[in-house]
Amino acid sequence: MYYLDYDPFVLPFTLGALALVVILLSKFFRWWDRLESEDRMIIRTGLRAGKTLKILKEVFLESLIHRKMFRQNPLLGYMHMTFAFGWFMLILLGNLESRLYSGIEFNLPFYPIFFKFFVHDKSIIPFSAGFTFFMDFFLLLVITGFLLAVFKRLNTRIFGMKRPTHPEPIDRIALTALWFIFPLRLLAESFTSGSTGTGGFLTGSLGRYFAGFLPVELMAYPAWWSYSIALGVFFVTLPYSRYMHIPSEVLLIFMRNLGYRTGRNYNFFSEVEVNSCPSCGVCIETCQLKTILNHDQIVPAYFLRKLKRDKPVVQALEECLLCGRCQQVCPVSIDVNDIRLQRRKEHYKVNNPVFSFIESKVVAQSPPVPSYPEVVYFAGCMTHLTPGIKKAMETILSLSGVSYLFIDKEGGVCCGRPLQMAGQWDAAKQLVDINRKLIQDTHASVFVTSCPICLKVFKEEYNLKMEVLHHSQYILRLMESGKIKPGKQADTAVFHDPCELGRGCGIYDEPRTVINSMAELKGIRQEKDHGLCCGGSLGSFSLSSDEKRQLRNDTLYQLLVNQPDYLVTACPLCKKTLSPATQIPVVDIAELIVKNLKFNNIAITYQLTE
Repeated sequence: MYYLDYDPFVLPFTLGALALVVILLSKFFRWWDRLESEDRMIIRTGLRAGKTLKILKEVFLESLIHRKMFRQNPLLGYMHMTFAFGWFMLILLGNLESRLYSGIEFNLPFYPIFFKFFVHDKSIIPFSAGFTFFMDFFLLLVITGFLLAVFKRLNTRIFGMKRPTHPEPIDRIALTALWFIFPLRLLAESFTSGSTGTGGFLTGSLGRYFAGFLPVELMAYPAWWSYSIALGVFFVTLPYSRYMHIPSEVLLIFMRNLGYRTGRNYNFFSEVEVNSCPSCGVCIETCQLKTILNHDQIVPAYFLRKLKRDKPVVQALEECLLCGRCQQVCPVSIDVNDIRLQRRKEHYKVNNPVFSFIESKVVAQSPPVPSYPEVVYFAGCMTHLTPGIKKAMETILSLSGVSYLFIDKEGGVCCGRPLQMAGQWDAAKQLVDINRKLIQDTHASVFVTSCPICLKVFKEEYNLKMEVLHHSQYILRLMESGKIKPGKQADTAVFHDPCELGRGCGIYDEPRTVINSMAELKGIRQEKDHGLCCGGSLGSFSLSSDEKRQLRNDTLYQLLVNQPDYLVTACPLCKKTLSPATQIPVVDIAELIVKNLKFNNIAITYQLTE
């Protein structure tokens, strides 16, 4: 059994690591103390369900390998992976190496970190050559990540980023310490190798090189002190800086796998999500409010930072479009939109909103229900404001021969989604309850709506005992069953993915299949997951009309780059927003269907213009 020595230079590292553990445990215990009894039951139930291996696998793939970051940007993914996975492997191999040398189960924390300072002759360790090689290999891996990180600060464009995040003072201190850690370790180990004639392909080679013109035996000890100080400073600043995301993300993965989801109230889980933001800056380039209007504080990197620091976030709450583009690219998959809604609920308080008076009026004007209609069609508020869409849907439903009920033909109750977007969940629930009863009383098997804003709330909040579809999905079903047969023309079209239909409900393929049956669909760079908001989103409360027009015009520029014959969308709000600013016809997918039904000798009269 061999014992390692002690040297005072280990104190900065040891005290910093101890402070980090104490601070993290106090944070985690405070979060745990805020858990309701049912939340604690979720954890106990999840642990009994044997999900540990699944959780560990996801922690490995997301926290160490940074799989999602690789998918978004391979260069950024590699940079983050080298730091996380490389450092993890240095710690893991260092612990194993020092335990094999000492022969004891538990070594003091500084032993594996500074092992090379204390032990030069490692020949008694099993696989000593392998340890020497892989310790140098993973140190080199981290050094490449360090060099990329430095280069990223000097030139972000090579990483596909025009704007890096602006670090706060505490972040700068932590970042500086992190940047010094591995170059200092490389120097300390290389100087030691040069003075003792040891080391691997990296540290040994550098050591011999430095020994040729430097007093490496005198420089090694100060380098170890510097390395220890850098580690200590990083550990002490970590819980108060952007790097708090390292332990928080592990906890977030753990809780998600146990069944936690972002709810309606800002709570313990919300705190974990906020602290899990790495401030990587990937969200900056996706936010149209930033790239078009230069509104800095909207993007999650700054919004979540302010929440973490308990700073005012009113601007970020009021202006956000809730389009979900930032959320789609987030490598940690933070539910930023839901967190904004949680804070809106706290910020915009309404005392006892009452909508029960609506129910009797709605029931009085509701159309008579045919016996067991197959389909219930709900146009929604915005579709009533774009009557060409509901007119097209009535034509399609009538010609298809299905039994349907246009439940809000004479007017109805809002679905409740706009109130939800304002954080007014209690008020929205009253409208949901009124609508749910009316819909359920029809005993239909399929519910169809033209508005993606309505679709999202119907799918997530109504718990209807029937299939809920967007009209693009139902139209495709009618085509596949042969009930409608649109003709193929030589027209070209581009499809605009509405935010709530695409990112909100995950519906991308059905509209494209329908359009492809009638026209040549042109692809664009910003589509599907990366589709652009039209600028008319109900999510924003304070953007001026001029700012919304700027967003709309930029979106149109991106959509119409190939000069298609038609700009097709599947959202009445998007159509209403985009139409006034272009000479190219902006049509809903239902309107395009009806236009092309003319070519199958079906006698209908329909105009695309409203």
